[in-house]
Amino acid sequence: MELVRPTAQHLVSYTSALKRGWSPDNVRGQARAREELYDIHHHPQAFLTSMDDAAGAGPRIVLPDGSTVPRIPGLTRWIWDGEFCGSINLRWQVGTTALPDHVPGHIGYAVVPWKQRRGCASFALASMLAQAAELGLSELEITTDPDNIASQKVISRCGGVLVEEFFKPVQCGGGKSLRFRIVLESHCGVQFMRPAPVPRSIVAA
Repeated sequence: MELVRPTAQHLVSYTSALKRGWSPDNVRGQARAREELYDIHHHPQAFLTSMDDAAGAGPRIVLPDGSTVPRIPGLTRWIWDGEFCGSINLRWQVGTTALPDHVPGHIGYAVVPWKQRRGCASFALASMLAQAAELGLSELEITTDPDNIASQKVISRCGGVLVEEFFKPVQCGGGKSLRFRIVLESHCGVQFMRPAPVPRSIVAA
């Protein structure tokens, strides 16, 4: 298993996953899948180029309520075991670990149903954390729904510590969410994670 930078040779398998009903966006769901199928069909190279946007120069982001916001720097990698298993993306702002209110966390990931429970998400998250450290990020926030126990286990396994329960902005779909934090460090060129301290004001899940 590996994380790959999306290229033309990966598109057939990725497109197949979209057509089978999977979506890289667990909030916008099939609307996002249809948009990507259109882009892949009409502008395949532009779609692939958008997977690496360290300048945040791509088109505005469509939020669940239909509003749009500026894009921030980000990159997407695909989980690959000979065929498409899922995707993971990293987004950030230059010079800070803070994120805009509409960005739920630094990392988001989604594994296709037929590849779940095989360690894909844990592998992808651990691998992406190393890339985040190489970019100079010192800590990351990752959010997930309170009922998504599988995702919570993946995040905890990779060094994440729950810091709060909060309500997502209405334009991002609303509802309760959990925020985890992972502190990144480097030692002798080897990247590793250590848990962040848990504030006293944490709201129990």
